[in-house]
Amino acid sequence: MPPLLTRKFLTLLALALGACLPLAGQAADDGATFDLTILHINDHHSHLDAERTALTLKDAAGAARKVTVELGGFARVAQAIEELSAAAGGNVLKLHAGDAITGDLYFTQSAGAADAAAMNSVCFDAFALGNHEFDSGDAGLAKFLGFLHPAGGKCRTPVLSANLAPAGAALKELVQPYTIVRRAGQDIGIIGITTAYKTMHASRPDAGTILADELTAAQAAIDRLKALGVNKIILLSHQGYDADMTMATQLDGVDVIVGGDSHTLLGPADLQQFGLTPAGPYPTSAADKTGKRVCIVQAWQYAYAVGELKVRFDGDGDVVACGGMPHILVGERYQVGTTPPAAADATAFRVGIAASGGLIRTTAAADATTSALAPYRAAKEGMNRQVVGRAAENLCLRRVPGTQRDTTRSALGDTCNRDADGINHGGAVPQLVTAAFLAQGRRYGGADIALQNAGAARIDMAAGDITIGTIYRLLPFKNLLLRLTLSGAELKSTLEDAIDSVLHGTGSGAYPYAAGLRFEVDMSQAKGARVNNLQFQEADGRWVPLAMTKIYRTITNDFTAGGGDNYATLQAVPPARRENTFLDYADAFLEYVKEQGTLTRPPATAYSTQTYIEAP
Repeated sequence: MPPLLTRKFLTLLALALGACLPLAGQAADDGATFDLTILHINDHHSHLDAERTALTLKDAAGAARKVTVELGGFARVAQAIEELSAAAGGNVLKLHAGDAITGDLYFTQSAGAADAAAMNSVCFDAFALGNHEFDSGDAGLAKFLGFLHPAGGKCRTPVLSANLAPAGAALKELVQPYTIVRRAGQDIGIIGITTAYKTMHASRPDAGTILADELTAAQAAIDRLKALGVNKIILLSHQGYDADMTMATQLDGVDVIVGGDSHTLLGPADLQQFGLTPAGPYPTSAADKTGKRVCIVQAWQYAYAVGELKVRFDGDGDVVACGGMPHILVGERYQVGTTPPAAADATAFRVGIAASGGLIRTTAAADATTSALAPYRAAKEGMNRQVVGRAAENLCLRRVPGTQRDTTRSALGDTCNRDADGINHGGAVPQLVTAAFLAQGRRYGGADIALQNAGAARIDMAAGDITIGTIYRLLPFKNLLLRLTLSGAELKSTLEDAIDSVLHGTGSGAYPYAAGLRFEVDMSQAKGARVNNLQFQEADGRWVPLAMTKIYRTITNDFTAGGGDNYATLQAVPPARRENTFLDYADAFLEYVKEQGTLTRPPATAYSTQTYIEAP
């Protein structure tokens, strides 16, 4: 079943199962039932500081306003988890569903030490490995896990991945398939799952490190836990919301899936009044292969939210009810336009947030986490503060055009998620980054076309100053630019590879962006017929048909050039037609920003995706 049809089917299934019940966080009730509260995050990607977003709030006169607030930050995550734990009154689990690292200067400067310090201030009960944990190879992951488990440290968070078979001994000692925790005399099994295909093809595990089939590994771990007498089983999954919903129906014995990877915001439709667009209900209910209830959750991205799931088990360990909500963490400083609001309006904003019932949660920063991050923040801020340009308007992060994929990625809310250019053509940010690669390629050795995967760009750029820190959060990987000599036919084949990977491979991050090249995409066609009307931009600015037999000097990042995200055509390019420029891809964008001074969104004619048709 295609992913989008699967998702629609399971959404209907969720509705058929009925709404889950809100539960109090209480201990076991006379031994017949057992209540558990799960507090969880995922995909914080080294985003340890608060960021800014625009919420729609009503002012004192009742008018809806776009109000800028501080969003997230790991110290708010820690504080929210502490407060929610206290309110639950017992039987609490704290879980992290992976992709802790890569995405901010904190990681660039500390190789994960800052993330480990923040995570240890919470002390999670389990952490599942995500694909980005492998971005610096097995040795880089082992180094990060060493920070997470320092000698003499009080916190020893279990690191989980049931489908990981590391090449070296170091990771074998640091990662386990599952852990068993005990609450109120009850055993709870927690199994880690890491997305296999994406990790093997869109990250950098060592040769010989294997990520096995997720479903097979998950069921095997469930069976082992059941043989040990554990009848309450949580899958801590880093494989994406759609994959979690599909897997739930194929497993026997899982009760809860706490997920990550797809950066999915789940929650009630009430979030839309604040300018946020949830992709599904929190929790989402499904049925396993035996018909028993499975509760599925995820908590957005970048330390913006803490999920609070309340689950009631019966005496046999089966789920009889689940409920809860995501808590979107914000600060109490408001800004309307460029100025603070009037006192009456600020009061009205606070009242509106309070009326959300916790969906939007005003949260202070935990002192212990703030202190733990202080030395790392000081080192980061020295580089962060240097202004190199400005954005004249919000420049949106979007991977795939259309209205059915990647529709909640932007931290700027519906300003970007429902932006017409994003829907029609894709994100302004990846398009501008690709233009920067072309400019850098032309500057050093010559280039005709630039090409990159959407997943290389990681954040929006809000209107205002652009700093070095912004650029390195936007392009956080250690990638270099390569110059490949490609025929027009190879370029079309590369685009077809990328689109196919979106549909059947690594997901939205594979979506292609180009500069000097534009095309039309029809996702409903078979591979080979999805990308059409390819046009090349001549030096004088004219757009002409791409010649299949002509040779084009093409700049791309070394990740896609090496076959990452299933860019198989690029991987097959022989060494004689492959030149490493040794130019850092983030520096290329830095030079572009300095040169341009002020960035604006591209005109519609400059987007590489000119038209887009979604698959049924």
